[in-house]
Amino acid sequence: MLRMPKPEFTCSVSVRLLPEQSDVEAGAYAFAYTITIRNTGSTTAQLIARHWVITDAHGHTEEVRGLAVVGQQPLLKPGERFEYTSWTRIATPQGSMRGTFFCMTEDAQPFDAVVPEFGLSLPSALH
Repeated sequence: MLRMPKPEFTCSVSVRLLPEQSDVEAGAYAFAYTITIRNTGSTTAQLIARHWVITDAHGHTEEVRGLAVVGQQPLLKPGERFEYTSWTRIATPQGSMRGTFFCMTEDAQPFDAVVPEFGLSLPSALH
């Protein structure tokens, strides 16, 4: 039986507050997030599109979909990684994000790379 190479991208995230883009009086809290995408599978694949679900502390949810990330659709060979930074703004000092990258192998096998939920929080809001 022929075994297909397994596509897999693993994603990790780091988050930081953007004070210069935030306006506490107006209820606007901006956060930068850096995503590292690693091809941990056994076949070359390309990131095609993204889908984010952004939720603030009041439960207000915004969904963002689009092609590429920061204008790029990186093609990653096994073992390679791609890192980018973007940002979002929410109406509360705490919230969360989770997402999915739609990806495609070189032989047109689609798969999703999941970005597990991560927190958006002011450092002072944690205590």
